[in-house]
Formats: sequence, structure tokens, C-alpha cells
Amino acid sequence: MLLPRFATLCTGLGLCALAQAAPTQYPLTVENCGSTLTFQQAPSRAVTIGQAGTEMLYAMGLSDRLVGTSLWFNDVLGRYKTENDKVPRLADNEPSFEAVIGKRPQLVAVELEWMVGPQGAVGTREQFHELQIPTYLMPSDCEAKDNLVGADGTRLEAFRIDSLYKSVSQLAAIFDVQARGEKLNAELKASLAKSIAMVQNKDLKHTSALFWFSSASLDIDPYVAGHKGIPDFMLNTLGVRNVVQSDEEWPTVGWETIAKANPTFLVIARMDRRRFPADDHEKKLAFLRSDPVTRNMDAVKNNRIIILDAMAMQASLRMFDGLETLATAINGYDLPK
Repeated sequence: MLLPRFATLCTGLGLCALAQAAPTQYPLTVENCGSTLTFQQAPSRAVTIGQAGTEMLYAMGLSDRLVGTSLWFNDVLGRYKTENDKVPRLADNEPSFEAVIGKRPQLVAVELEWMVGPQGAVGTREQFHELQIPTYLMPSDCEAKDNLVGADGTRLEAFRIDSLYKSVSQLAAIFDVQARGEKLNAELKASLAKSIAMVQNKDLKHTSALFWFSSASLDIDPYVAGHKGIPDFMLNTLGVRNVVQSDEEWPTVGWETIAKANPTFLVIARMDRRRFPADDHEKKLAFLRSDPVTRNMDAVKNNRIIILDAMAMQASLRMFDGLETLATAINGYDLPK
């Protein structure tokens, strides 16, 4: 979990000077995913398309700037429920272009480029920028990634955790809350170090895993995590091998192929959305334990199945909680040598 008290973090890591962060000097220019954004002042009205950005702004105390949210995989974190209840939800999935601009935002923060991009489900960046509405894309989804190849894009390089810290820092600068951004990044880095420490004495050189996000139908190939994306970063960070080698973000892979790879453990997504039947993690579990191919996998027979919130598999604050959950589970397994 993220550290609850900054005072403890400040003492332990010598970060008390963070409170002295300099204020933003406007006009502020931000280079973001191929676009140059200029802000004359901190936005007072923002819309988020993506839960990751929404909870990031909540974590920096910016809920009063949000006039609309959309694209949710899980319910909001409990610590942000009061704030979230006051913010209109434009859509559980992608909102319409009209719904977004109808809120007269001074910033649209976007988690995934396939929502706002060259083939955006909501619209293109040009459509928003023509209306003088800047769109901020999370660097984790647009840097070193081709979102025009594959259903959810293809990684040209492995996901870098610095891209997530960059989002926090840039959004903090845009909203003139740099001290809050630095505090949040320090907490995230401390959480990451804690998870790594939990498994540092575990022999994991023969350990492998598979992340199962969802499936359009339970009787077809599942959407699993590619080997350069966020789940792969999580596994590599803990010293575990991903059995999937595709560069696609979420490729489909047949269960026969997965069973042949025989991962040591499985990680399945829990989500509150219900776009596909397999969004329900209980249906995932029932399938794994009943299908003639999957039920004979070592991970299923030995109940080495870890359930994570879908947002913990995204470039989000929840990824750090997900890493701690993974580390705790792995540390408790009696793993094969």
C-alpha cells in the first residue's frame, strides 16, 4: 500500500525539502507525446478519460478541478470515494466527444491513446486542440509504442517506470502543485523498493507467470500481457519470467500454447466493468478449473492463482499496490526448483 503518512516518509528518506518546491511559472510549455501544450494558468476545469489519470489527480488533491471522468475498470479506491462521488461520470467506458467538450474543460487528461489519438474512439487530439482544449496523454502509453499496430498497441521498447513518474511530475507542474507531485512520486518509489525487498531472498530463476486480463468470450483465446508492457515490468522487477513473448500490449494466445508453457503461477484481472464475460474474475476461475486444458496446468492444480485489480495491470498508482500483492503471494509460495 502507499505510505499513509508523509511525515514518516520524510524522516526515513530525508525528503522534508519537498515541501519547498518552486511554484509553476506561467505560461508553462509541456512537450507531450508529439504535441506542444501551453498553459497560461493552472486549469480550473479538467476531464479525465481513464481511471489512472483520475486517481492520480485525486492523490494530488485535485478533485475540485475535475468536472468529468470516464473509462473505469474498477471501482474507485476507497480513500477517494468521497471526492469521486462529487465528480460527474461521463461514461463507464469511452465518452462521446460532445460529452467531453460539453464540460468546457481546460485540460483533457487521457490514459490510453486509442481513446484520443490518430484513431481515437473519443476523438483526435487535433479535434480538441482546434477548440483550444489541450489534451495530455500519459507518456506510458505513447512513448516507444505504436498504437496503430495490434488491438491495444505494440511496444517498441519495454515500459519504463520513469514514464509514470513523469506523468505525476508533469501534471503536478500543470496544476501548480509540484510539492504534492514530488511527495507522491517519493511514496511510489518507496512502495516499489518495499515490494522488491520482499522477494530479494527468494530463488525465482525458474519461476514464470501469465497475466490474463479478459476474453471476448470464454471459449476463445484470452487477452494476455505481452512481454514489454506493464505486467511484464512487474514480473521483471520481482525476478519472474513472462511466458508470453509478443510485443503487443495485450495479444491473444491460445490456451494450448499457454498450457505447454506451463507458467508457475497465473495472475488474473478482477474488474467491475462487464464489457466481456471474462471481466468477471469468478468466471475466469471457474473456466480455469473446469476446462480440460487449463485444469491440468501446474498453477491451477496447485492453486497458484493471484487476483489483481485490472487497474493494477495498468500504468497507474494501483500498479504499486499490485506489485506488493504479487510479492506477498510469491513470497508465500512453496515454488518448484
